[in-house]
Amino acid sequence: MKLATSGITTAYASLSFAPGSTYGHMRSYDFTSEMIRAVVAARPNLLIDHRVHARFEVTFPAALSVVKELVGEGSVDLVSLCDHTPGQGQYRNLELQAANISKNKGISLEAAAEQLQQRIRDRQETAGDMTATLRAITQYCALHGVPVASHDDDTVEKVELMDSLGANISEFPVTLEAAREANRRGMLNAMGAPNALRGQSYSGNLSAREAHEAGVLDLLAADYHPSAMLPAVLVLGKTDPNGLPGAAKLTSLNPARALGLEDRGEIRVGLRADLFVASDTGVGRVHATMSRGRFVHSDGALALSGVSARHETVIRMS
Repeated sequence: MKLATSGITTAYASLSFAPGSTYGHMRSYDFTSEMIRAVVAARPNLLIDHRVHARFEVTFPAALSVVKELVGEGSVDLVSLCDHTPGQGQYRNLELQAANISKNKGISLEAAAEQLQQRIRDRQETAGDMTATLRAITQYCALHGVPVASHDDDTVEKVELMDSLGANISEFPVTLEAAREANRRGMLNAMGAPNALRGQSYSGNLSAREAHEAGVLDLLAADYHPSAMLPAVLVLGKTDPNGLPGAAKLTSLNPARALGLEDRGEIRVGLRADLFVASDTGVGRVHATMSRGRFVHSDGALALSGVSARHETVIRMS
């Protein structure tokens, strides 16, 4: 319901495979696989279209076999390849990361710094095998029509590698340099709506507004905060060369095309009729949402003649 009241009609549940994560079992193979299959099983009874976004740490040794298992059975709709190794990507500042680990785990700064260095050494030792695994993953996804995103691109070299492997989305580029290179190569840059709304990254990385002003922002992701989507579009609409319609494409047509969803993303006869009605005052307010032409949310502000108490009237687009 929270998604429907935010005007979102297609949602990708982001679920991670990351052994050794501070989230413990919540990112383990068993737990994440179970959650993915639960989302798939629940789809017929949900208000909007729920899909699965599986995120794999490149250091996850079983990544390829798990991708083959879940993608092969049709349970995954988008794959992200993430590398949270210290010293690059989102975690370039080792001193800051060591301080956070020291605080969160209650260990000394020296012990935290050594943990980071060990993770860097482990990553370096398996670099060759890892690249081969990533290539096999992207090839398998391409075979099944599942788009692949590269996560936290921070350098031209990283973008070049991921593009060569077959990734078509640069998810949360860390630097403007990386975002521009992704754009030059035809990859689509996705950034968080909360980032765009705040005007800055919470971790000091690339601002979504800066990427938008540079003309290299293509997609907005909810990034765990769906109610930020409409306010972010309204903010970016003030500076978009095409105004509000241009900013709205960041959450509609552009992501639909990037994710291979040809039946939605714009208002056109024959498509799904995923629509919402909102006011643009302040941070905006969604008054009604339709999924497949069926009302799934209404705050009562609109006079919707013929709408039943259960919001099941079908809107015929003709």
